[in-house]
Amino acid sequence: MRAYKFLILAFLSTWIPLTLSTEIGSDRRYCPEEAHIQPTIRTLTGNRLAELRKHMRRETSVGSAKPLDAYIITSNDEHQSETVSDHDKRREYITGFTGSRGVAVVTLNKAALWVDGRYHIQADNEISCDWLLMRSGKEGVPEIAKWIKAQLPPNSRIGSDPKLAPNDYWELLKFDLESNSTLSLVGIRKNLIDLIWDKTLRPPKSTAKIYVWDIQYAGVPWQEKVVAVRKEMKENDADVYLVSALDEIAWLLNIRGNDIPHSPVVESYVILTLEEVHFYVNPVKLTTEVRQHFKADFCASTECVKIHQYEDIWAHLRTYSQIWNKVILDGASQAIFQTLPGKRLLLKESIINNMKSIKNPTEIKGMENAHIRDGAIMCDFLAHFEQQFNNGEPYDELKLAKELDSFRYELYDNNLFKGTSFPTIVGFSYHGASPHYEPKNSSSIPITTDSTIVIDSGGQYLDGTTDVTRTLHMGEPTQEQKEMYTRVLMGQIQLSSLIFPANMIMGNADILARSPLWNVGLDYMHGTGHGIGSFLNVHEAPINLFYGNKKLKFKEGYFLSNEPGFYKEGEFGIRLENIMETIADKTKKNHQSGEPFLKFVDVTLVPYDTKLIDEALLTVPYRRWLNTYNERIRKLVGAELKKEFRMKGFYWMMKHTKYIPEYGHISGAESISHNYLLYSAIFVISILIL
Repeated sequence: MRAYKFLILAFLSTWIPLTLSTEIGSDRRYCPEEAHIQPTIRTLTGNRLAELRKHMRRETSVGSAKPLDAYIITSNDEHQSETVSDHDKRREYITGFTGSRGVAVVTLNKAALWVDGRYHIQADNEISCDWLLMRSGKEGVPEIAKWIKAQLPPNSRIGSDPKLAPNDYWELLKFDLESNSTLSLVGIRKNLIDLIWDKTLRPPKSTAKIYVWDIQYAGVPWQEKVVAVRKEMKENDADVYLVSALDEIAWLLNIRGNDIPHSPVVESYVILTLEEVHFYVNPVKLTTEVRQHFKADFCASTECVKIHQYEDIWAHLRTYSQIWNKVILDGASQAIFQTLPGKRLLLKESIINNMKSIKNPTEIKGMENAHIRDGAIMCDFLAHFEQQFNNGEPYDELKLAKELDSFRYELYDNNLFKGTSFPTIVGFSYHGASPHYEPKNSSSIPITTDSTIVIDSGGQYLDGTTDVTRTLHMGEPTQEQKEMYTRVLMGQIQLSSLIFPANMIMGNADILARSPLWNVGLDYMHGTGHGIGSFLNVHEAPINLFYGNKKLKFKEGYFLSNEPGFYKEGEFGIRLENIMETIADKTKKNHQSGEPFLKFVDVTLVPYDTKLIDEALLTVPYRRWLNTYNERIRKLVGAELKKEFRMKGFYWMMKHTKYIPEYGHISGAESISHNYLLYSAIFVISILIL
């Protein structure tokens, strides 16, 4: 019944005027509330906003006799994590928006939420009509500082929690707000959302036990990693490195935890000096194994870890910083910078991030094995789903997501699997047009035969992290759906096929994934690729494959996603995602530097939906790539399925990886344009970088 109600709402929204207001951000669906039935996934936050505004005026809350005129709520926790624990979802609590990224601004009479292109549709459906929705990237949408300046009178005070904002973000926002104005950005130590969040309803902080990430998966002892970081510290004339990013701490010390859903990290800080390692954590999380791993008891050398209470970091920063010379900070909060006034701070790209992103041989082998295993799971699940669906078993999005999750848990009950790497995305029909849609009881709709299904999922294994997206159709796709799927596939193949010199700027490669869509005037509003951890975060810095990224270059040992997409709002979506490994092509060298060229190899091994492929658009290079890819699936995933006696999945996989004739019917216009586009794009990139 809920699903039909949601469909009726979507239909009605095309007939009822959205809003009479022309204010930027007010073009909201199902608003005003009194004129529309509200979506079941929408959270009404009017009472929460009223309570927040009371505290903005209260001296004891803001720590000043002067009230706040605006309050900024970021998505971050103390460690600037992309995904935060349920306890730290303050922005979600005040807005109702469940996506991972977004910034909310509340004034005494207005509230606005900024989200990027991944979340335009999702946020519109989730936040109440109390909010203006600022769709970043759309024409005319102002930056946060510009909007605040237009709303507030002179001498207004804008507050935010300095623990929950990266220093560089804070400083840029402060400059934009205070430039040519009398506004001021002030740090509010009491978080105002914490003051209004009912403690009986707020999820508690995690007390999950820490465990050791064994050397058979890590490949390098934590002591060697510390030595390597200290070497970099010495080269930068630094005596202290403050590490606040949770995935960096987990990698450095070869530990894992369960403090954030889907990311095996531990809420903690590390202060690394040239002689000591200080670890700040809730001690209830420690086990005997971890203390032995750290040699923590009677620690008196450079190769042991001294353990402190998590909250002690702030007192120690104020005390010990008096004797420090130069401190390396990267991505730390504004609160940490405020605690180290006047010190010689060295701001640079994270040493640990750069080390972590280049996987060592053990991690590389583990990632390859994890993806073969994950490919077998996907084949077995898709075989099951196809059989059940064709036999008349009813499915909705949530049921499909839950069954896929259960397959990962059940197929490999051998202690390697440690959970999903993010909430499984299953978006059917118009839900597929929202890139990060996550089905819930209130939003899940039935799956039928008349549209596409976007399935985006991944697993956390002791030997690696996976992330794969496939788009399916359980009926007969339209010609438009086939063309868009094929163009997305062509973009993925073009990027995967690239061979390039090591000094190429990473962002330049993005055009290859987009060009088949650009060729017909289309695009997608998200990056094409992100880094991925080795049993760590599914999104891993510093890798970011987007044509706006003009700094980073590829390195051998990088693992990254390749995920072009197409999204037709209100109708359907398509996305295809593979994880690729960056390797050296030793048969080719840069004639100037003598360095080997680089190339990619796909470690994700899951068949495509051949029903959605328009072979007439595929020239010989595309077909040959598909045949080679399918051959690898049959060899590697096929062996894994047979080893696990999953013959249903095996036969399904064989059916969906059949050989494609390489010289069949080809549309002449497409044959010329796409071959030309592929090779000319590579040529242009090469000219730009050589």
